[in-house]
Amino acid sequence: MAMSSRRAENVAIVSLVVDVVFFVLVLLIGRWSGFVAVNAAAWLILSAALVWAVLALQFHQRSLAEQEKLDLSQLGKAEEGQSRIFQASGEQAGLFAVAQRRLQLLEKWFLPLFSAGIAAYQIAVGLYLLKIAYGGAETEWKQPLLSSIFLTAVAFASFLISRYATGMSGQIQWKPLRAGGSLLLAVALLCFALAITLALAQFKIFLPLSVIRWTIPVLLVVLGVETALNVVLDIYRPRLKDQYSRAAFDSRLLGAINEPGGIFRTAATAIDYQFGFKVSQTWFYKLLEKAIVPLVLFAGVTVYLLSCIVVVAPNEEAIIEHFGNPRDQAGQVKLIEPGLTFKWPWPVDIAHKYPTKKIMELNIGFVPKVDPKTGERIRESLLWGKSHYEVEHNVLVASTHTAGKETQGAVPISFVKANIPVQYKVKDLYAFLYNHQDSAKLLESICYRQLANFAAGATIDVDSETDIQRSLLGAGRAEAKRLLTERIQAAADKTGLGVEITFLGLQGIHPPPEVAPDYQRVIGAIQKKQALVLAAQAQRNKTLSNLAGSVEDADKLYELATQYQKAQDENNTVRIEKLGGDIDLAFSQAKGEIFETLRQAQGYEFEKATLAKATSEHFQSQLQAYRAAPEIYKHQLALGVYEEIPKNIRKYIIVADQNDTQVTIIDLQEKLTPSLYELGGFEETRPK
Repeated sequence: MAMSSRRAENVAIVSLVVDVVFFVLVLLIGRWSGFVAVNAAAWLILSAALVWAVLALQFHQRSLAEQEKLDLSQLGKAEEGQSRIFQASGEQAGLFAVAQRRLQLLEKWFLPLFSAGIAAYQIAVGLYLLKIAYGGAETEWKQPLLSSIFLTAVAFASFLISRYATGMSGQIQWKPLRAGGSLLLAVALLCFALAITLALAQFKIFLPLSVIRWTIPVLLVVLGVETALNVVLDIYRPRLKDQYSRAAFDSRLLGAINEPGGIFRTAATAIDYQFGFKVSQTWFYKLLEKAIVPLVLFAGVTVYLLSCIVVVAPNEEAIIEHFGNPRDQAGQVKLIEPGLTFKWPWPVDIAHKYPTKKIMELNIGFVPKVDPKTGERIRESLLWGKSHYEVEHNVLVASTHTAGKETQGAVPISFVKANIPVQYKVKDLYAFLYNHQDSAKLLESICYRQLANFAAGATIDVDSETDIQRSLLGAGRAEAKRLLTERIQAAADKTGLGVEITFLGLQGIHPPPEVAPDYQRVIGAIQKKQALVLAAQAQRNKTLSNLAGSVEDADKLYELATQYQKAQDENNTVRIEKLGGDIDLAFSQAKGEIFETLRQAQGYEFEKATLAKATSEHFQSQLQAYRAAPEIYKHQLALGVYEEIPKNIRKYIIVADQNDTQVTIIDLQEKLTPSLYELGGFEETRPK
């Protein structure tokens, strides 16, 4: 009987020794060079060494079991008819199989316990390395090229051992070697990648090194979690006799990378069972299984070479970094305009594109609602009484109202919801990309800071017309928009963001929806008050305009009157005389009812003076006439009185003497038809 496990045992021991040597050397180089990623690679190699240690122990016990089985078979061969002292059968044969029982105990109990230990080691070391990686990048390092050369040698040796062990694992009796081969292949790939990143670090390119510094701890944690889950699942997994039982530390994830053809074999087996014919025996499957690695490599190389092509959209600009430097030898920034451009492949040249011609928008103070199906923003009517965004932030605003007795000690402040869209575009792509790590986030922080500063000095009170012009909820939003835009632009220019603020909207400022009805009632009362005040002011202006012609002339007259009264109180004669003249001049130039009243008074004065003069002259004339002929003057006055008697009364003049019996009647009224007395031929005589 051949000793098949001896060869696998030798491979496991050699791999264990090599990994231990590599662990010590890589750890020393990592401590000497100062690279955190190299130290992490050393602990990953130690994880592989632990796997090879248990594999060496397992195959050593298998070798002992095989040797024991061979010895028992030799003892069982005796000549026919000879006594069989050492021949065992039945239960007695099991007493001699000591190594076989140890192997069963090892694979049943020791391998799960060892798998749990490996899982605990990988998770603990991975978390510890993550903590170190989170602490920051390397600050002091030396000889990255020497470390790169040594890691390349480690990667090459690990790759050879991995492929050899993986090839042996194709035999059923050497299947456990796949666990060590898969983990050693991961060590080889990461060491090779780490060697490349160390070479790039020589040229001041540290981004790939940072990626490796995080990748190794994450891989350790993932492998530890996978091994722990496999340990738990193995408890409930049924075990069949004479069937290979995969160890818990044999990673399924690394196995898919180590044996890509195994994935196709598993898929082919499932298809065979589903469709009822051997898909794995078809020529297409065999061709695909053989050519899968070249095809994947060809696709990978093709995709990698596509990084040489840069397509810049019409609304974009791009900056190309050559070994991390965005400037050429002349010191000019490599700014690429829209179109097709060629460059060196990654990571030699890296292109950073950004839509500089596109208007970008920041949502300050709110998070918009988004349709989960279409991903489009849901727009609703802006009503104070309800919330119309996913999240709305409060902004602290000053208040002029003082606290009452029931709120003694409360700070006079108010809260409002500020939904402010800020639109901007990039005017300097180099400053936007390189002056700060996240310029868009910094601009958002600037907008919030300037809004908070501005709102703290603003107000929402609208007790008067002046407050309306300054209030964020009144007409003051127009001025607030201008000032806030200028402040944000100035802060962005000061920090070197390279952006231009194109629009800032203050239409979405409103009180919290919970207090909106109460606030609207307050606003209604204030508006009624303002309406009364404005009506009174209009009546005042109308009255003053009617009196003086304009409000300005009325104010001027009032000011002169106030000064004149003050001068009288001070008994300042000179100033009284001067102000009196100014008042007379102002009244003479006034219009409106004052002008009308003054003109009526002047007319009345002229009329009275003229009439008085005329009356005086008329009296002098009458006096002279009376003195000349008193009797005639009296008769003339008497006749004048008769003449002034109302004309609608018939007048009779009777001329008679006391002794006369004849009465003469003189009717001075004009008659249309003569009376009988006027026909002539007789005289009217009446007895006395």
